[in-house]
Amino acid sequence: MAEPTLYIVATPIGNLEDMVPRALNVLQTVDVIAAEDTRHSSRLMQHFNITTPMIACHDHNEGFVAQKLLDRLREGQQVALISDAGTPLISDPGYRVVSLVRAEGFRVVPVPGACAMVAALSASGLPSDRFLFEGFLPAKEVARGQRLRQLQTETATMIFYESPHRIVATLNSVVAEFGAERELVIARELTKTFETICALPAAAMLAWVLGDGNQQKGEIVLLVRGAAKREQSEDLDDEVLRILSLLAEELPAKQASMLAAKITGEKKNKLYKRIIADQ
Repeated sequence: MAEPTLYIVATPIGNLEDMVPRALNVLQTVDVIAAEDTRHSSRLMQHFNITTPMIACHDHNEGFVAQKLLDRLREGQQVALISDAGTPLISDPGYRVVSLVRAEGFRVVPVPGACAMVAALSASGLPSDRFLFEGFLPAKEVARGQRLRQLQTETATMIFYESPHRIVATLNSVVAEFGAERELVIARELTKTFETICALPAAAMLAWVLGDGNQQKGEIVLLVRGAAKREQSEDLDDEVLRILSLLAEELPAKQASMLAAKITGEKKNKLYKRIIADQ
């Protein structure tokens, strides 16, 4: 008898040909599928002739359903968890289910596949060695601005999901907090008929979206180039900067940073990098 297992199954974000064979096999053979929206997922099941029973698992009932799924695992059943599209738990329900199932000692197995943020990053042309996925920004302008302000000096590529009715407001906030020239990429309707991937400076991106109503429709991934290294805050107070500046005017960078480190207690390498950045 197979070990009771919870499978976390990725499904297509648009193009149904992106459904991987392993995912099909799992969905066809488990005892039950927990779906974010059973009505939405029923179309996927019909397309692939999957008749496995489904139960709804969304933000409003996840705690209750997690217990039900746990009961099934205790009975020796196999369970799959899917979201409306893409990889479950990525800005979608499922965390409480996985956490509870793992805490009870049951096996949790990922079945990888489509993920909108990864697809967008791979085709964006922005640095991908380091990235920060933020999910959805706050809906209210003040809170959104505050969060973006906290990210102003982030050097990694930043990735956000955004709803079509809020994309203009979000772009306005990005321009205000990151500046008109910060490079953005919008990846919209990925893998679907009207897929669009566009890279522009922030102000130009806002103008483009305002001028084309089609860009305010569909599923949107917004990517923001990270701050240049020299823009990154070094957390040096004004007095340290004053001392460093005076020493740098009279001494080579290496000597100035060594002496400033002795005077201020700051790290020598940190001070040296600041001198070089300011030259």
